[in-house]
Amino acid sequence: MVISFEDARATYQRIAGNIAKVMRGQSGSTRYLLAALASGGHVLLEDFPGTGKTTLAKALARSIDARFKRIQFTPDLLPSDIVGVSIFNQRDQQFHFHEGPVFTDVLLADEINRASPRTQSALLEAMGESQVSVEGERRSLSQMFFVMATQNPVEFRGTYPLPEAQMDRFAMQFTLGYVAPSEEVAILTAQEHNHPLEFLAPCASVGEVLALKEAVENIRVSPELKRYAVDIVSATREANGVQLGASPRASIALMKTAQALALFDGRDYVTPEQIQSLAAPVVAHRLVLEPKARFSGVTAQGIVEEILKKLKVPA
Repeated sequence: MVISFEDARATYQRIAGNIAKVMRGQSGSTRYLLAALASGGHVLLEDFPGTGKTTLAKALARSIDARFKRIQFTPDLLPSDIVGVSIFNQRDQQFHFHEGPVFTDVLLADEINRASPRTQSALLEAMGESQVSVEGERRSLSQMFFVMATQNPVEFRGTYPLPEAQMDRFAMQFTLGYVAPSEEVAILTAQEHNHPLEFLAPCASVGEVLALKEAVENIRVSPELKRYAVDIVSATREANGVQLGASPRASIALMKTAQALALFDGRDYVTPEQIQSLAAPVVAHRLVLEPKARFSGVTAQGIVEEILKKLKVPA
């Protein structure tokens, strides 16, 4: 399906408006989430329990007429519980593959850091290449395959920190935070009898979302802004207190998500402001800080913000 620039933007606005019926006071988070979806990336939501991470994921899934599956990550979860397993059938004396929940359009990996690193790594190939290799056979995933993962802060009991390679697979990480008291009162009123999710109907098809992704790819990015994105990412590799800087995958994600934001804003070209607003959500979670810097209060987000202040913005 090929749609015009205006139709693609209308698809975004419909989905964002539908999610807003459930997620009050989270327009910024919704914008980031849809930018990742439209650019072909994946999202990691980290926040305290009860802030609406799972609800946001469900609201997106219900807004699109697509297949949705959820994996509740626990310490005893196995890789085969994610990708699937072959089971021997006594009748025909053959093994038959039973697909795991990864074979879907939208996947919610709930509390991903409660599973062991071995189980977490089952998503690496799926998120990086939209395929899984099971028993020597490569199986392709959905064209729209999109992972929304939630995690509790690593200080919480029963959590395992995500490996660096896993963190790098996420295009973006951000928090929802607490909403204003007036919005929280509105949430209480909305859930007095039923949850708004129960009445949320799809407002976009898989075809429309794929067309939106195609429209995002056609948003222009000038050579100067490509260099600006690369300069931001490469500066993290030499920043004080950083043990491991961001990879070229971060530069690609920064460019692609900026293209999505430009389309959302009604522009057919990327501006420096879009790259700047996405720099921390796209780059910060990929950095590994030196222990000394971490203990002295330095944060990855603070390092990215400092880089933005120092770099010259293209005219």
